Amino acid sequence: MSEQEFFTVHHAMKANVEPLATNFHFPTMDELEAETPAPFIVASEFSRLDPLQESARTELKNSDLRHVIELLDTQNAKLNLLLGYMLSQQDDPQFAVTTKSFGASRFTYVSSTNIDIATPLRAKLFLEHPAAAIYCYGEVTQCEPHSEAGYLVQVKFVRLKETDQDMLIKAALHQQQKLLRQRSLERGDT
Repeated sequence: MSEQEFFTVHHAMKANVEPLATNFHFPTMDELEAETPAPFIVASEFSRLDPLQESARTELKNSDLRHVIELLDTQNAKLNLLLGYMLSQQDDPQFAVTTKSFGASRFTYVSSTNIDIATPLRAKLFLEHPAAAIYCYGEVTQCEPHSEAGYLVQVKFVRLKETDQDMLIKAALHQQQKLLRQRSLERGDT
């Protein structure tokens, strides 16, 4: 993975972060692909189908096929519920955290303990929009005292699939758009 910088957004997202031994060797991209749990692969495939579903929905809307659109939306909601359940089985309470910020190159979270710089981590990030989950590896780049009786930990992605990086970009853009819409509404109300 190249050392690219992407913007980050402040957003609370469910995640699992598992610190690993300092002598841990990150897997190759092929090994990462092979060890990725099946629900994460399914979530990635679902996410890649979303643009196709949206364009089909637009075409149907232009043809005034409301009932077909409702049926597709219902089926999509059912699949998302099933996917959500499958992914919830991957959420390990022992490693559960909530992000403070995230982007396509890093994320931050609050830890109750100080974590050494360069500590390798295994992470699972559970995205809301697009509804997906990401299985990856990272490395602690910063750990400093935080006001919430813990430490703010910054993690740089070390092993992240390109498709997952694209999903993180979409998720960050979605959160940014929500913030801009909210600001616009607040300005309009005053």
